[in-house]
Amino acid sequence: MSQLPPNPTNLRGAVDLSGLVNRPQPGQGEPAGAAQGEPIELPSLFFQGTDANFNDFIDLSMRIPVVVALTASWADPDRQLATVLDRVTTDLGGRIVLVQVDVDANPQLVQAFQAQSAPAVAGIVAGRPVQLFSGALPEEQVRDVFAQLLELAAQNGVTGSALVDAAAGETPAGEGDEPAPEPPLPPLHAEAYDAIDRGDYPGAITAYKTAIAQDPRDQMAIAGLAQVSLLARLAGRTLDEIRNAAASAPGDLDAQLAVADLDLSGGHVDDAFDRLLSLFPTLDAEGKEAVRARILEYFEIVGVDDPRVVKARARLASLLY
Repeated sequence: MSQLPPNPTNLRGAVDLSGLVNRPQPGQGEPAGAAQGEPIELPSLFFQGTDANFNDFIDLSMRIPVVVALTASWADPDRQLATVLDRVTTDLGGRIVLVQVDVDANPQLVQAFQAQSAPAVAGIVAGRPVQLFSGALPEEQVRDVFAQLLELAAQNGVTGSALVDAAAGETPAGEGDEPAPEPPLPPLHAEAYDAIDRGDYPGAITAYKTAIAQDPRDQMAIAGLAQVSLLARLAGRTLDEIRNAAASAPGDLDAQLAVADLDLSGGHVDDAFDRLLSLFPTLDAEGKEAVRARILEYFEIVGVDDPRVVKARARLASLLY
């Protein structure tokens, strides 16, 4: 696994957004089992994950972001990274939990996370894996990646925290020491996340667009705009409605764009790219531009370093030139 720089786009794409498509409107209440942001009592912030017990952590990720460190005793960078991960996890004061996985003893998890080297670090948000980075990174970059993971978790409604049970034999994180304060979100980012939490996707889009207008290099705003635009397009529509419309009108561009959105939201990234790239040569200039713009948006959602994006980008380039 090549080392990925810790930029926001690496945190997107693996997460299934379909659960957010038909979120209840304000006042209607959250669906049963949804994360409410309330503390969850746990024996620790640090766990050992195995092929046998890992479903417990997938369930936990519906409430609290889970960071998974895939390590091996023979990997020299592991010791350095372990110290950094422990410190950052403790400083976050229960906003994440850390799960260590021995790659030699847990081949199913290695395959599930597609870990080709150790150490490798991934996240789980709302039951879906999120590739973070491989190898040892400086502590400040690890903190940046974790901050971005928390932002992504908030966008997906995963806002719980862990309250460590001191009676279980571990001092609660931060007891006796003030945890390092988390830097506040930029105001427009905070405005966007609040809007998403309310189900106000147009409001979030406006906030992100304003942030980009103020700083065209704001990659988190660019990726956030792509993601919330996808949610806005799918909001209020059912899976059957979208798929039936696409099947009955294979030449209708809007219908095909909608089903590609649905594929991407459910994690079927290759299907979404293939649908639009196969349609591209049949379209007029206006239609080709619409597809190109949508695919570029998908690149931001999935992550520009993702192999599926690299492949789709090459295919799009061959169609354009």
